[in-house]
Amino acid sequence: MPAPRFTANALKFLRALKRNNRREWFNAHRDDYEAFVRAPMTAIVEQLAIDFRKLAPELVASPKLSMYRIYRDTRFSENKAPYKTHVAAVFPPRGLPKHEGAGVYFHVSPDEVWIGGGMYAPQTPQLHAVREHIAANHRHLRSIVESSGFRRQIGKLEGERLQRVPRGFPKDHEAAEFLKYRQFLAGRELPASVATSPKFYSTLLTVFRQVVPLTRFLNEPLLASRQ
Repeated sequence: MPAPRFTANALKFLRALKRNNRREWFNAHRDDYEAFVRAPMTAIVEQLAIDFRKLAPELVASPKLSMYRIYRDTRFSENKAPYKTHVAAVFPPRGLPKHEGAGVYFHVSPDEVWIGGGMYAPQTPQLHAVREHIAANHRHLRSIVESSGFRRQIGKLEGERLQRVPRGFPKDHEAAEFLKYRQFLAGRELPASVATSPKFYSTLLTVFRQVVPLTRFLNEPLLASRQ
């Protein structure tokens, strides 16, 4: 069986949706969305569920839980466009509440493909636990983000950072640069055309393989606190 991927029709649909972000247009083209966007995304997530058994058994991959809805929540937004113009899926860790912890993620838009993961918006107690973990195990973290595979596929650790080392840690701590992070993001941006390439699925796995050690490291203190 060929590896799952999107076709040019998926990008065509997303580009058209970007130009025609209205309920009337979407309802008239719902069949195209189901066939060209939702169906291949479902196939990709289902295949990842199989491959994660070896690559990352601690991550959840299921169409119901992983796939984001196409509908935007416009209640608190000035932008009232009803639909997202990208399709995305997230693969969170087992054993932690929804939206907590570090996981992997990808999205496809008319402009790009982004593959990666990490910890996007940790709550204050989570962030403190992760920082304590980093302070005690910074050599392990450094070995992950400075490995040849990580540098080749990802580049470097990204995310919002403080200007100074946070309170409670020495300013000259060996892990000072890591302790400043408020987010821990690792990913790779690629052209949108990659989504239609026969190598799309293998690229997903290649990037996830480099991100998973980071997510495991970040999740260790959060999982330990729940035992």
